Amino acid sequence: MELPGGSFPVVPEAQLYHSVQAVLPRDTEGPCFDKGMLRWTLHKKVQNNPVNSLSLVQVLIKELEKAERFDSRKCIIPLLHTLMYAIIQAAYIPDDLYKRVYDFCKRLMTYPYPYCSVGLSYTRQIKTERLVPGLMYQRMLTAEQRLKTEHYPFQERVFVLADPEVFSGSMIPALFDEASAGLNRLDQMCRVVQHTIQASLGEEQCNGLKLAHVLKHKGQDIEPYFQEVQAGLEQMAEEGSKREGGALKSQVQQLYREIFSHADSEPLCGGPLCDCPLPNPEMSFHLWTEDLDIWRELAKWFRSSNTLEQFPSFCEDDDDFDFGDPLSTLIAADMHRFSILSSDSGIEKDLPPGDDTCSLTSLDTNSLSNSSKSNNAEQDCGRLTRRNCLKIKTSPIESGRLIQETLEDDVSHGGGLGHGERRGTTLQRRAGATTTTNFLKQQKPYTARIVIMGDDRIVGRLTKAFYLLKKREARRLYLTSKVNLQFYYIPVCTAPSRSVEKPLIVSRGDSCSLGSYLSNVDPWYKCNIKSLDSMIHKLANMQPLNSGRPKDPFISDVISYYVRCGQQPVYFNIFFVKISFTRPEKEVVEEVFVTQLDVEFPEFRHFYESVKDKTKKCSAEFCGAVISMNYKKVTLSGRDVEKGLSVRTSRVQISTIPSNEAEDLNCLTLTLNEVSMKNKSTESKIRTNNIKIRTLECRSFTVTLDKDSRKTYTDVQR
Repeated sequence: MELPGGSFPVVPEAQLYHSVQAVLPRDTEGPCFDKGMLRWTLHKKVQNNPVNSLSLVQVLIKELEKAERFDSRKCIIPLLHTLMYAIIQAAYIPDDLYKRVYDFCKRLMTYPYPYCSVGLSYTRQIKTERLVPGLMYQRMLTAEQRLKTEHYPFQERVFVLADPEVFSGSMIPALFDEASAGLNRLDQMCRVVQHTIQASLGEEQCNGLKLAHVLKHKGQDIEPYFQEVQAGLEQMAEEGSKREGGALKSQVQQLYREIFSHADSEPLCGGPLCDCPLPNPEMSFHLWTEDLDIWRELAKWFRSSNTLEQFPSFCEDDDDFDFGDPLSTLIAADMHRFSILSSDSGIEKDLPPGDDTCSLTSLDTNSLSNSSKSNNAEQDCGRLTRRNCLKIKTSPIESGRLIQETLEDDVSHGGGLGHGERRGTTLQRRAGATTTTNFLKQQKPYTARIVIMGDDRIVGRLTKAFYLLKKREARRLYLTSKVNLQFYYIPVCTAPSRSVEKPLIVSRGDSCSLGSYLSNVDPWYKCNIKSLDSMIHKLANMQPLNSGRPKDPFISDVISYYVRCGQQPVYFNIFFVKISFTRPEKEVVEEVFVTQLDVEFPEFRHFYESVKDKTKKCSAEFCGAVISMNYKKVTLSGRDVEKGLSVRTSRVQISTIPSNEAEDLNCLTLTLNEVSMKNKSTESKIRTNNIKIRTLECRSFTVTLDKDSRKTYTDVQR
């Protein structure tokens, strides 16, 4: 909680206008390298002065209305995110300004997707915030800082995973030194009480400076006021417009007078307000090494949460569920289970009298983990035993969760492909806000925001970890039934001057292709998140020079802004690949990838490196090896065609990320490095969702997944 003073000057409105114009995306400019820094600087200017916050809100709504008049849709979403972030932290917003923002968001619902989706989300938030001032701030701070309250028992945490192949040396302090201790629990409660009173009463009926001094000396006595504020806001939000318009304001005024009555001082009728900047959420920074199991970290987090006693059903299966084993060791549990045909009727009296066979099911065998249970089973093997089972009718909450997971899977697969069903008539990737966010948050009180930082390699690693988690959850639902998982990606490339032990596989395209694609989908992401790559390298270079100066947590602030304002999820398919080797004794490998798969013949690598020389002549047998491809060609009409061909090539690249906006199709794009001149009719690009590749010669090839040398397989036959 910052007190107003001379250290936080008032920024003129004209200066705020120029700062807002500087952060907007433009069609005529190049890469947005400094947009994220400019946006961060803008918020720092207005963070510690309520007058500046109100002026920024006024400037932003004017710019939004101007963008609406001139149909500058590219600027609408970045401006809207900046506006909402300023409204959440503003000390007081007049009702007429709330009305202008609400009317604009409501008009935005008539726009095409994704503007209508973002507009609908913010329309609901502004409507609730206008009715219950300070509700968004209170809920966000309570959930992010894990403040214990029975009125809003939701919790969130940010897990930042950095690729050790990218973050090393001077880049590690630039990232991990920003994990500050933050405020203590009592200071956070003071902020909630201070912000709620100011947002409801305004400067005409509240003296923020005097209130801040009184709350600061309350100590442990601040918690009853915090609980009272929580109860009042949540009750008003639940009842909505059913209550009288001034009911909440009267309740807050009574609390305001009570705080000053216990402090033996008279409350002032009006005065300057204090700004209450929203602290960054709790973050844990990790270098994602081989020893780190992110799902175990998530399980530890919500198991140690202070709200578990409010959800006893979440703890019922904790004792008999071991989450300590790494997910990579669980593949053996997916082995085929063989059934044995039984000739008896299953009735005990029909068995022959001399039958002393003992048959235990696989579930019984797994449950008998100690010797005492095994001995008991041997004693009772002369008779049939029935496992103690009880069929319980699914509760409405559990049924709703199953429906939600079905809807979530359907959306994530872009409509889904059932067995024997005809694929939809569109191949467009699903992008934008989902309509099930509120429902999902009501059912799962925990939200884990996983932020990965690196290039395409860490994206592939997250894909593999998530795939193994889903396989484990399919056998027994545990983590995903309690925690809402949200993934965020900050692309960071390896510094050009550095040399790493395990270099990125040399391939055509960008090393952060997924980040480049997200930048094309969302201009706000391009300006504020994609530009963070260059800033991280600059901070790493400046680290030795500014060792004695106080540091502003730039990276932590940007991560907080990203996870709070990200409104347009983009869904990617996880593609499954089965790899067979030339040696029969080598087992088949099952893998997944999300960005790219490369097939390369090592003996023709020299030819690939010299393929840029167009004047070079070579015979067909030196152009590559002959491979056979059987695939299902996808079309926009949905009439897929089975095809097969044999070509001679030295390299094949299968990509899931489109090269340009016109090719933004939710499928695999296969590109042949070069094709023998005898097959001029062969397509250089093939779009498919299912393909089989095998070599027709006594040659093996190499498969690399997601451009990661750690996921390279040699001596592959198909």
